[in-house]
Amino acid sequence: MNKKIWDLYAPIYERAMRGDHKIYKIMYHRIPKVIAGKDVLEIATGPGLLAKHVAYAANKMIATDYSEGMIKEARKGEYPDNLTFEVADATNLPFEDKSFDVVLIANALHVMPNPEKALKEIDRVLKDGGLLVAPNFVNHRSSFISRIWSNILKIAGINFEHQWNTDEYRGFLEENGWKIENFEEMQARISLVYVECVRR
Repeated sequence: MNKKIWDLYAPIYERAMRGDHKIYKIMYHRIPKVIAGKDVLEIATGPGLLAKHVAYAANKMIATDYSEGMIKEARKGEYPDNLTFEVADATNLPFEDKSFDVVLIANALHVMPNPEKALKEIDRVLKDGGLLVAPNFVNHRSSFISRIWSNILKIAGINFEHQWNTDEYRGFLEENGWKIENFEEMQARISLVYVECVRR
């Protein structure tokens, strides 16, 4: 992943995501229920859109991104007092073992060269019995619209390191030791699966 690309697009990233607002509204409704009263870490928060909509339900929430530009954008505007934004690398998190009840990583594993490393770090910082919420784009070329959108992102310098289909993404999580408790496919410009899982 090229950090400079994400820094460059940080000011417009939120606007680019507005086309999928229906899916995000579903997550804004679902995620507060599973993080209520808990200590939450978000990885790859981008401009903080998801965090700002769900953090009110948590005990505390730290939202991170490895792009300084994204975190700069995320810190703009209003958001709950229990939410903080920090620069952090998903594959080398600056948090102690067993620090969080829930880890949230949305639409990021597929752009990481080594997403397995991120999952190992997530496992490390999750408390015993903790929950991983990992919605992710899948089936990148399953429809005309998804192919067009994937190509636009590629031209912009954003590459999908992994173009999983639905079953492949499920298999990827299971092969890395996660037990899936909730798995729901949602239609968007690029299909997305909403996933909740615990360490097996």
